[in-house]
Amino acid sequence: MPVQATSSIVAQLAPHGMLRAGINMSNFLLVTGRTASGDPEGVSPSMARAIADRLGVPVQYVPFPKPGELADQAGNDVWDIGLIGAEPARAEKIAFTAAYCEIEATYLVPAGSPLRSIADVDKPGVRIAVTARAAYDLWLERNIKHATLVRSSSLDSALEQFIADKLEALAGLRPRLITDVTKLPGARILDGQFTAVQQAVGTAKANTEAAAFLSAFVEEAKATGLVAKFIEQHKVKGLSVAPPA
Repeated sequence: MPVQATSSIVAQLAPHGMLRAGINMSNFLLVTGRTASGDPEGVSPSMARAIADRLGVPVQYVPFPKPGELADQAGNDVWDIGLIGAEPARAEKIAFTAAYCEIEATYLVPAGSPLRSIADVDKPGVRIAVTARAAYDLWLERNIKHATLVRSSSLDSALEQFIADKLEALAGLRPRLITDVTKLPGARILDGQFTAVQQAVGTAKANTEAAAFLSAFVEEAKATGLVAKFIEQHKVKGLSVAPPA
């Protein structure tokens, strides 16, 4: 049976009569364009609209240029749900569902690089270009022991710094790196992944009943093929439905 929203769940998720959905505009896999009216389009806006439809309220998109800025507004009455990568640092303030989809994160290395595998990258003297506060940057910060992280403010500036400073590796989501590698003769993308970014739906920690509803909705959306439909509808390559929780 489809998960149902009680009046108390609606009150938690739509206290202003609409579902305000925080959207990370920098994830090009999850936001693939804008509508004629300027609203974001893509898998995450479609998920937000589906949740609003189940609640029986309109959706209002609250766009953020970066996921960290979205996360910073948790509990500040700016958004009711946030659609970003679920990370432990963010989960201190946000109650996340399990992932509804996931994206491989790996490394690009320059022509002639001696780095052949994911494990080779975490060595002394290796400098990794990375976009600051991306979900995979948070993972690297927790897990890299020997290499040095060189942070930039955006995907494009991370690539520019990787090239300009002749860094040893560029961390990123595989679909973006597939585009970047075409600009760099001889560069390679390493096989495998150092993590898979888990794209989830979050709400304020105080919304305990709403958080349970969102978790059940996400599992239903994966099981019924709704997430797969959104991925196909928006013609996204490199995004896969996350496994059941």
